[in-house]
Amino acid sequence: MNIAEMKLKEIEDALFVGTPSEAFLADCEADTRAGVQRLAKRYRREQAERQRLDALYAYEYAARDEGARYVAGVDEAGRGPLAGPVVVAAAILPFGLFLPGLNDSKKVSPKKRELLYDEILEKAVAVRVAIVDAATIDRVNIYQATMNGMYEAILGLDPKPDKVLIDAVELAKLPMPSLSIIKGDAKSASIAAASIVAKVTRDRLMLKYDVEYPQYGFGQHKGYGTAQHIAAFQRYGPCPIHRKSFEPVKSMAEDNVPV
Repeated sequence: MNIAEMKLKEIEDALFVGTPSEAFLADCEADTRAGVQRLAKRYRREQAERQRLDALYAYEYAARDEGARYVAGVDEAGRGPLAGPVVVAAAILPFGLFLPGLNDSKKVSPKKRELLYDEILEKAVAVRVAIVDAATIDRVNIYQATMNGMYEAILGLDPKPDKVLIDAVELAKLPMPSLSIIKGDAKSASIAAASIVAKVTRDRLMLKYDVEYPQYGFGQHKGYGTAQHIAAFQRYGPCPIHRKSFEPVKSMAEDNVPV
């Protein structure tokens, strides 16, 4: 195949539809046409991303080798903020699903998170979200609230997972095998997907609260204890979505600041 005689579209099809040889790719990279060189670079980037993502499915593939048909990843967003809910998501992905850019939600830009959120909901086998409000967090504590949300999200999945991969938390009462993975959102594709869904869901909720309580700036800091948030706190006192068991909200409530 003489690459010099091939049109750009033919080269593109050979790279991305077919299975190009290394020799063909080297010819593309040596071609004097800028369009061909761009295609070759794009192919290299996509292959590197495929390899990265394939490694991200290592825990899912291991579970499949043990007989699991459906593997769920579970993660949360919002354990640390002073206001708003903690949101838990559970996601079952098809094994090896190619989601370019998938990663721990903290390593993904807000714009890319939104795109991945839509793609995950479209292509996942199942996704379930649990939202635990500030009042419940105050009543049972944030750790228990997070675990309760995880149980709710996992048990609400349809189909039910054969194995569950969880970011850091251990859930002893699940009816199926589970594995707690430290920093799992950076090590497991399904946990990463769950982290994206949880983060986007919570951010969207905080934007709604920003409309309801505009004086706090929830749209910017999403309830975290930033200088902007603390300053609004000092001026207006806590609002109904603040976590009264968290400092400095707790001290302000004890000082009889209206809630």
